[in-house]
Amino acid sequence: MICKFFFTLLLCSTALFSSAQNKDTILLMNGNYVVEKVLDTLIGAVTIVNPANTAGKLHYEYDEIYCVKYASGFTDYYYTQDTMKGNYFTREEMQYYMYGERDARKGFKARGCLIGAGIVGLASGGLGLFFAPIFPYGYMGLSGITKVKIKHKTISNPNYIDHDAYILGYERVSRTKRRIQALIGGTIGLAAGYGLYFGFLKNNLPSTFTLRF
Repeated sequence: MICKFFFTLLLCSTALFSSAQNKDTILLMNGNYVVEKVLDTLIGAVTIVNPANTAGKLHYEYDEIYCVKYASGFTDYYYTQDTMKGNYFTREEMQYYMYGERDARKGFKARGCLIGAGIVGLASGGLGLFFAPIFPYGYMGLSGITKVKIKHKTISNPNYIDHDAYILGYERVSRTKRRIQALIGGTIGLAAGYGLYFGFLKNNLPSTFTLRF
């Protein structure tokens, strides 16, 4: 009886492993990847089973895909270097660019921009300035310009940093995350500053520091 149980368990495990092995890998242009069986590659898109709903399907347009690595070992590339389309990188360079995007998306936090913009928004709103939004949102604009420092702990492979394309991909995502965090922090800080001003400080601040509504 015990032997029969273990034999059944072994068969189930083998079936699950075989099913996993038969899945294909879709590497997307944003650096993410999807592991699922490819159903179709016609009409300008790659179609797979929707992992969240096996009765449904997901479609990825060719422009969204770098390549598809099939379970058979064959790799079908959808990205090609074409300056007319704005694809200036070679396939190898683009792959490093996507690695940079992926690492920045996972490891870059931009907490400094969140806190900095929040403080600026709080201070300018707390003074009751009519043009107070200029300061935190100006901070947001500047946060996308300053140099990005890549921390080694966020790099999935130390050799990637030797490639310029990787750095460009990392910086693109990092600057976007900086702006988003600055927007969030600045908006929250500004709202808190105005609340503080109208609730407590409006009648107590010297008139030289305020521009009354």
